[in-house]
Amino acid sequence: MSICIIDYGLGNLASIRNMIRKAGGKSEISSDPTVIAAAEKLILPGVGHFAAGMENILKSGLLPVLHEAVLERKTPILGICLGMQLMAGHSEEGDVAGLGWFDADIIRFRQEDMGNLKVPHMGWNEVKPAKAHALFPNVDEPERFYFVHSYHIRCNNPEDVLATAHYGYDFTCAVSRKNIAGMQFHPEKSHRFGMGMMERFIQWQP
Repeated sequence: MSICIIDYGLGNLASIRNMIRKAGGKSEISSDPTVIAAAEKLILPGVGHFAAGMENILKSGLLPVLHEAVLERKTPILGICLGMQLMAGHSEEGDVAGLGWFDADIIRFRQEDMGNLKVPHMGWNEVKPAKAHALFPNVDEPERFYFVHSYHIRCNNPEDVLATAHYGYDFTCAVSRKNIAGMQFHPEKSHRFGMGMMERFIQWQP
């Protein structure tokens, strides 16, 4: 299995590669369009500002490569943290358009709805699957993952919601549709739960 971790200048690339290795897979980090196009699976990582992420993708010339791989060839892809957010149509962070793979918006946690909770949301949180999926086979068994974020995705199509978490209120923390999946949390920082998620991603055949 050839997994390419896409390097567009943002993200915990080495940590993701190490977790894939621990989960029994092989991967390479690359920004080369040829490598990305040839990969059997893709991971779109990301940490940082939404607008900076989209700017990097555009400047690197990867936008058409990603659209062709994901939308035309249906290459399975997993977005992590900012990588998942970039899959949405628009973000409040920078007021810019995203990749548009999901009919969704990225919005900031509203401090007035958080009570005494701080933003960013940082730490471990229980994740509840919203539907049966190969990445969450045990719908009735919530798992715990590590989060660091101030923004989250709001899906306009309920069928795209893969899992939710609670921080002040319930929010969507994972999305999926066909060959595309994304997670707000960091499986590469989530120990045994993260390794289990990576094992399932390696085996995933949408």
